Amino acid sequence: MRPGSDETSGFDLSGFIRAEEPSTGDLDLEARDAQRRRDTEIHADEAADGYEVEYRKLRLERVILVGVWTEGTTAEIDASLAELAALADTAGAEVIETLYQKRDKPDPGTYIGSGKVRELKEIIEATSADTVVCDGELSPSQLVALERELDIKVIDRTMLILDIFAQHAKSREGKAQVALAQMEYLISRVRGWGGNLSRQAGGRAGSNGGVGLRGPGETKIEADRRRLRSDMARLRRELSGLDTSRSIKRAQRAASLVPQIAIAGYTNAGKSSLINAMTGAGVLVENALFATLDPTTRKAELADGRHVVFTDTVGFVRHLPTSLVEAFKSTLEEVVEADLMLHVVDGSDPFPLKQIDAVNTVISDIVRSTGAVPPPEIIVVNKIDQADPLTLAELRHAVDDVVFVSALTGEGIKELEARIELFLNSRDAHLLLKIPFTRGDIVSRLHQHGTVLSEDYAEDGTLMDVRIPTQLAQELQSYVVEPTSA
Repeated sequence: MRPGSDETSGFDLSGFIRAEEPSTGDLDLEARDAQRRRDTEIHADEAADGYEVEYRKLRLERVILVGVWTEGTTAEIDASLAELAALADTAGAEVIETLYQKRDKPDPGTYIGSGKVRELKEIIEATSADTVVCDGELSPSQLVALERELDIKVIDRTMLILDIFAQHAKSREGKAQVALAQMEYLISRVRGWGGNLSRQAGGRAGSNGGVGLRGPGETKIEADRRRLRSDMARLRRELSGLDTSRSIKRAQRAASLVPQIAIAGYTNAGKSSLINAMTGAGVLVENALFATLDPTTRKAELADGRHVVFTDTVGFVRHLPTSLVEAFKSTLEEVVEADLMLHVVDGSDPFPLKQIDAVNTVISDIVRSTGAVPPPEIIVVNKIDQADPLTLAELRHAVDDVVFVSALTGEGIKELEARIELFLNSRDAHLLLKIPFTRGDIVSRLHQHGTVLSEDYAEDGTLMDVRIPTQLAQELQSYVVEPTSA
């Protein structure tokens, strides 16, 4: 199929409809690797047959990265293109060349300008590249112009991220969210070959003007867009039903009095590794961008005996496509509805402050769309065993309320747990209670949901000096001996 084809009716959603994978992280990783090996064999067969899967999948293709440098230093543009290369590698492509153009703003016609287009075409001919990946979101006209000039497939950063999401989604909700985001992006980019794709209106003379007066009927592009709109409406209904189920589960967790802690941050910052280090959960860990798409919730016990629930969420990235933020809104609400957010930062990244800004931008978008109040956060700088000491010093100076850890070596994990305990204690009521011996169930709840500072026995009950959630304190007011100072 040639570049520019409008065969959206051949839009392949099967790329992310996979069999259910095992729940443990190691087995998930084995299944993901096996799928990539199958993709290699499929791609080889397709190449032999001389055709191409339409939804521009990147797996096993030779790609050239193209960027536009409009601001910042050379180190920043190098870091941006390095991240694009990591995205391409995660999608399964082989990066063979990188090219960027310095200009005030992207060229409205071809993104990089006619001179760079000629240079890029020479590189394509010399390297036999399959695909050009642009580090930005291309308009439909830029996409068409570049494919016409280069005569190979051209995709942008958004399409690349969508391809990765399609490969990694596992749950029913995750697959539906990715499919909706893909369709929202595709609907404005359906392209055709002109009037030869029109469906001429039929019928008896007089019904539509008769012989010689019949206009072209619904074009192929119009039919494809109508079909996409219909599929998008179906997916929105499906996600609405799944969102109801997720809301019920969130309400049940809130009623359980167990503090909810969301782990958020930049993609590949080590969020899954951190939740494993703190809970021993065995969550999938892979050195790849967007390895986690489906939220993972795990219960853990802190050193003081208090139980908490950690939720591992999808990672963020610079210029995260708006359609993805909207499609994953129900998932990302896990972050803003938590009692505490651990904002994980990759300390080994050359520009960690830009990661923090990118994550804060996405969270602000979610807060605006939902009207929720963002939770308190603790900045957790991970991978300190791999970080530049100068970068860590910069973070200490620029960021307040920060904890430095290594999920790999365990360094700083105890300090992080202590900070979590300190935060939870600051939200609790400090009470002295006398619990009758007949109410052992209350004593058990106090141990499970609070911090028992001391426990003694009187003639008529158990004296307990405790810090407990405010909601539980209100329920037990009748057992209060005297409130204590915090």
